[in-house]
Amino acid sequence: MSSGSEAMSKRKLIATIADEDTVTGLLLAGIGQVSNEPGKETNFLTVIPGKTSVEDIDEAFENFTKERDDIAILLINQHLADLIRYKVDSYTNAFPAILEIPSKDHPYDPEKDSILKRVRRLFGE
Repeated sequence: MSSGSEAMSKRKLIATIADEDTVTGLLLAGIGQVSNEPGKETNFLTVIPGKTSVEDIDEAFENFTKERDDIAILLINQHLADLIRYKVDSYTNAFPAILEIPSKDHPYDPEKDSILKRVRRLFGE
């Protein structure tokens, strides 16, 4: 197996940065992972308005995208991605794939989605 294939075989988890309702639903669906390994304690961040800072969101994004080698997909509520838009838009790695998702209180806006913007540029729109 090539080193690229070996690196990809480790990526088996879905991580999320989202509001409480979204995280709860995803955990009930079975994406949750809790570990004693330093730096890999959980694969989710529950953002609570007024308690979770933008720095916490930024730190979780950095952890899930740069430090962890077991994350294949990062789901992030679009309204939270807007708080760290400069990082989301500048992220270019294939893995983990970053997908912006709606939340109960904040509908999805395709005009803000960084992946959709790249696809439109690719097709000359």
